[in-house]
Amino acid sequence: MNLGLEGKRVLAMASSGGLGFASAAALAAEGATVALCSRDLARARAATDRIREATGQTAFAYQADVQKKDDLEAFFESAIAGLGGLDILLCNAGGPPPGGFVNLTEDKWDIAYQLTLQSVVRSVRLALPHFQEAGGGRVLTIVSSSVKKPIPNLLLSNVFRPAVQGLCKSLSIELAGDNVQVNCLAPGRVLTERIDQLDEAMANRQGSTVEAVRQRSLQSIPMGRLGEPAEFGRVAAFLCSEAAAYITGSTVFVDGGSVTCL
Repeated sequence: MNLGLEGKRVLAMASSGGLGFASAAALAAEGATVALCSRDLARARAATDRIREATGQTAFAYQADVQKKDDLEAFFESAIAGLGGLDILLCNAGGPPPGGFVNLTEDKWDIAYQLTLQSVVRSVRLALPHFQEAGGGRVLTIVSSSVKKPIPNLLLSNVFRPAVQGLCKSLSIELAGDNVQVNCLAPGRVLTERIDQLDEAMANRQGSTVEAVRQRSLQSIPMGRLGEPAEFGRVAAFLCSEAAAYITGSTVFVDGGSVTCL
């Protein structure tokens, strides 16, 4: 299937690693040109080198912290100038601080709000004039299975990821007249550094081992394994493609069946 992504211009937030990188790389593999950012410029450059080597596509690297308004504005200005316009916005950010209610301080709530919710609000606001100029666009936001099933010890994700989902659902209605499609992509347990960190933290809390934590988690996944980042990335590319031209306001789960509610 030709996904119709050749020549599309992609701005990918916080995508030097993990699921953001997997999504950006999958888009590039289909012929898109990608501009991505990271708080660490060296990581961003290494990521674009990997994309260029694997796909032969042009990729641009920038330094930006997506929870900072000034950083986002500078990133969008430079990246869109380099791309020559914008067709696809991939919204991503690192996971908010872990913890339960009693040990999450007010400053961590503020961090999670800026990182998880406000980064999407600001990014869509910055992207919209360019989408309108181009006659349309795509917004794909990486959220979490916590939008449907709360995850223990990730209270801030359980709070703010559904807020992002609600924002995207509303935007899909408000922006449909501008030919802008807005969707969410929700990972379950996909093998990334974030999963390794969370499993290690869980093992430390329980006085257990990472392997024991991992085995228990696999029992909750009907497919019996963790997902691979490339599997997630291919779904991201599909949702940004012409093959998904009539999909908007949806949340797609890439979770091996672990979210079992309707």
